[in-house]
Order: sequence, then C-alpha cells, then structure tokens
Amino acid sequence: MKFRNFKMVDYVVYGRGCFDQLDEITAPHRKSDAPMVFLLDHYFKNDNTLKAQIPVRGNDLLIDADVHYEPKTTYIDELAQKIKEKHDQVSGVIGIGGGSTMDVAKAVSIMLTNPGKAEDYQGWDLVKHPAVYKVGIPTLSGTGAEVSRTTVLTGPTRKLGMNSDFTPFDQIVLDPALTKNAPADQRFYTGMDCFIHCIESLKGTYINEFSRSYGEKAQQLCEEVFLHKDEWNNESDEQLMMASYAGGMSIAYSQVGVAHAVSYGLGYLLGTKHGIGNCIVFNHLHEFYPEGVDIFHRMVEKNNIDIPLGITKGLSDEQFDRMIDVSLGMTPLWENALGEHWKTIMTRDRLRALYEKI
Repeated sequence: MKFRNFKMVDYVVYGRGCFDQLDEITAPHRKSDAPMVFLLDHYFKNDNTLKAQIPVRGNDLLIDADVHYEPKTTYIDELAQKIKEKHDQVSGVIGIGGGSTMDVAKAVSIMLTNPGKAEDYQGWDLVKHPAVYKVGIPTLSGTGAEVSRTTVLTGPTRKLGMNSDFTPFDQIVLDPALTKNAPADQRFYTGMDCFIHCIESLKGTYINEFSRSYGEKAQQLCEEVFLHKDEWNNESDEQLMMASYAGGMSIAYSQVGVAHAVSYGLGYLLGTKHGIGNCIVFNHLHEFYPEGVDIFHRMVEKNNIDIPLGITKGLSDEQFDRMIDVSLGMTPLWENALGEHWKTIMTRDRLRALYEKI
C-alpha cells in the first residue's frame, strides 16, 4: 500500500495578541524593493484600528479583497495581473480575513509564479511551480482554510479548488482576538463548516486514526461552543479557532462528503457562500448522517439561527442539471461518503430530488 505524503503548514503561531508579531515574522522573508502584498477582507474596509496594526512598509500593497461572493478564478487572475503590472517581484502575499480571503491569498500567490489562468489549476496536483511566500491570518474560525492544501474557487465550468502541495500557507497566525467581533450568524455558519467537516470525515470510508484524532477533538470543541455555553466569551473564540485548525487537519488526510459535494453545486449556480451553503444542505441529510444532523438541529435551535429553505424553488431543468454536473464531478467526496460504488447509489435522479428539497 502506498500512503499519501501530504504537505502541512510550515510555521504556526498561536495566542491572543500574536498578530502584533506579524512584522517580526515576515521580516526575514522581505526582499529588496519587493513588496509584501496584504489582502484584507472587505469586511474590514473601514476598520482603521485593524489597518493600523498591519505592518505596511515602503512600497507594500494593501488591497481590500472583495469576497462578497465566493472567489472566482477570473478575480484571482485580475488581482495577480494588477500586482504583476506594478512589480516584477513580490516578497509575499498575506491574507487577513475569512476563509474566502485566505483562499484568495493562496490562489494569488500561486498565480504570481505559474503561467496561464487560475482555471487551469482547478483540480488535483496541477500546480507545477512553488508559490511566493504566503501567510494566512483567519478572522473567522471554522473553514480550515488556514491549514488546507486547497482553495475554493468558482471557475467558468465548475467550482473546484487548486489542490496541490504548493497551496498550503508557509505561515499561519492564529490570534483569537481577531475573531471577537464576528457577527453571530456568520460565526455560526462558519463554525458549522468545521462541525460538518468533522462529521463527514469521521463517518467517511477514508477515515483513519490520524483523521479521527483531529476530527473527534474538533467536533467536541464545536459542541462545547454551540451546545454547552450560554454566552459567547474569549474562551469561545479560542476553542472555535482550535476546532477550525483541528478540523482542517482531520480532512487533510481524509476527505469531506455529501454536504460539501452538494453545496458546491449551489455555490456554482447560485453563488451561495460556503458556510451557509453547507448548513442549508446538511439540514436535509439525516439519511446519510443521522446523529450529526440531530446534533446540528439542536445547535441551530439553541443559537436561534434561521437556515434558509426553498432556495432552489423555481429553477429550470437546465439549472438543476448544471448543479448536478458540478456536484457529481467531486469524485473523492462521493467516494469517501458512499464508497467506491457511489455512482450506483447517488444517481442523477436521487441528487435532483435532494436539490429539490433544498
């Protein structure tokens, strides 16, 4: 048997206030006249307090990353081209924000050193050249984007990430203080992305003790935060940040499953954001993950969250077919969820019926 030798993040700093060490951490990676590019989540566009903490030096670029919608390959190409037009070389790319912003940072860093378009690298192990130095700094906890070897990108024909050994960050900065002001509903949706990762990993056919160890801890932390606490506090931010890290590590050596495979179709056609998309789908997956969905429903009720219903109502046959095509293209996810003969289980008709419920 051949075991997968996967790439992890090189350096991790964790602790409340560790964001203040960013200048010190990145200093050894600065090259003469080559700027650092800071991609800041548009959510912080008017947050002068946070912007003042970012160690912008000399000809560094501070760019507001537009992640109102799931990142598109065309947006990655646009950002990379703008940076190339201003500078022949950059010292690094630093993403500060939610999962989408970190995915943008990873993708842009790849496109600064690889030819062609971002859509050319949607798939597994297609990236040929190392990316520029890159740092991920999450301001939301749950996606696991800070540790994953992929991005989540919507291309012209599919929604699929750049899955490669050149995708993971070189450095991540895990500062729970950066997540303290996240809106409650967004915090929940992103936290549930982590919880759903864990359920899909732990119940999947790819499961192993490496993934189980991380997944069980991440699930425990999610339940502690969203089921057993009566109010949000600093400890909640710290627990959810570590749940996100552990959840991301869990799927690094296994895979996600039905919820993600189906939500990719929603994201591609309707632009549904990743976290809420997973919640919308998982809400209807009792036949696949009965215990996990029961816990999910309890967390939804306790936290007074409304999960949207009926979002596919009125779609045409052509639109359903496009979602189905995108979803069924996620072969590793379906294989992890249903086994090697998954195509005989998840037929187009069965998937259409599931989308119609949503």
